[in-house]
Amino acid sequence: MPKIYTARWVLPIVAAAINDGAIVINDSEIAAVGDRAAILRSFPGALVEDFGNAAILPGLINAHSHLELTVMRGLLEREEHDFFAWLRKLTVARLQMTDEDLFVSAACGAIEAARAGITCLGDSSSFAVQSMRALSEVGLRAIVYQESFGPDPKLAEENVDKLREQLDGMQTLQTDFVRAGLSPHAPYTVSARQLEMISRLAVEETIPVMMHAAESASEKQFMLSGTGPFADGLRARGIDWQAPGTSTVRYLGDHGVLETKPLLAHCINVDEDDLQLIKNHGAGVAHCPKSNAKLGHGRAPFAQLIAHGLNLGLGSDSVASNNTSDILEEARFATLLARSDRSDGSRPRGGGSGPTVREGVPNTTNDALANARATAPLSATQALFAATIGGARALGLSDRIGALKEGMQADIAIVSLDSIRQQPIRDPADALIFSSSGRDVLVTVVGGREVYRNGHMTTTAEDDLGVRMDQIRRKLDSVA
Repeated sequence: MPKIYTARWVLPIVAAAINDGAIVINDSEIAAVGDRAAILRSFPGALVEDFGNAAILPGLINAHSHLELTVMRGLLEREEHDFFAWLRKLTVARLQMTDEDLFVSAACGAIEAARAGITCLGDSSSFAVQSMRALSEVGLRAIVYQESFGPDPKLAEENVDKLREQLDGMQTLQTDFVRAGLSPHAPYTVSARQLEMISRLAVEETIPVMMHAAESASEKQFMLSGTGPFADGLRARGIDWQAPGTSTVRYLGDHGVLETKPLLAHCINVDEDDLQLIKNHGAGVAHCPKSNAKLGHGRAPFAQLIAHGLNLGLGSDSVASNNTSDILEEARFATLLARSDRSDGSRPRGGGSGPTVREGVPNTTNDALANARATAPLSATQALFAATIGGARALGLSDRIGALKEGMQADIAIVSLDSIRQQPIRDPADALIFSSSGRDVLVTVVGGREVYRNGHMTTTAEDDLGVRMDQIRRKLDSVA
């Protein structure tokens, strides 16, 4: 039987917000979206639930996460000034974790996401099978990217053979909701030969690809001059590195990665040529502003990413470097940080007018206020777009999720707008981005199934996982 959710606001994202709206769910799909009165007339026998002063919107999409690292929240704070040391300590800690530890950590991360209205993730994992298990148990949608490492070109064939074995195991766990992907980790941890081999594999077997790219100053040094901690680390291992003297994005293009239409995480150190390359290849970008800031890596050019019309989503990165998985908070931080980078209040530093189109929202010519907002740079509506349909585009899933539209999958977040700190509400997008957070989420629905409601998970034993998580924390702390 169809079910109807109603609320003060429904935000389809690909159409104007609906005041006093409703959405109809039939099995796993959205059957209708529209005015509450009209919907109730059209579906007289449906079950109806009214959420009152709330917003119904597409499920939020976390385009870049590392759920298996959830147990490392707070573990690496002292190393955050030194990215090389941060990565080294993380790697040592992860090696102490059993398969079950990894599953528990990933499951707790998935629960945190569901509680924050996140319905889909692009998750990078060194032990992807455990993350796939966790996401399936919690009931979320995801592409899980198995990470591949190997900076020594002599070992590329051996490393890709191992990756194929891992992929075989992942594919046995694939469902309509959780898919397998590949992630050559980063240009400083994967040789050019291995990048080319993984790219061919992905293209031949139509497998999604994700890669960390243009993330840090150390990476830029590594690529341009062959100096810095990453280059020194390879030389200490007897691995010869000849810097290409080009940007990371150009390097990925030269070695076949862009042919896979990859999801590129971070993209801090990019120029106009890089952005055009990304767009020309149909690649996606996961913007992770909080993690970038916390690690001191700098700011990705959010305004320029939008202005170029890239497939752009938002990501939390791991909670080891964030320390939360909250895409509403990420969207607020991204917007405010980008606005702070405008030297005279009207133009971005470095010139240019910034984005002026509220993508995905129709131009209502009879509404002067809406038109004014549509031409204002970096609006809440643009941030909400990136948090939903933008993330779906970055992951290659926008034909199924990211918007409230008939025939789309019923991935939905219902967010309370009833708190005094959110009042008064003049625009629901403004209220969601600037006054709300994941803690305001009432219900999270994935494929028509409620996975979270009013403070409680409906799919898994949250308390038991929390106890097990603390046991893993104590183990890691004892060897840190």
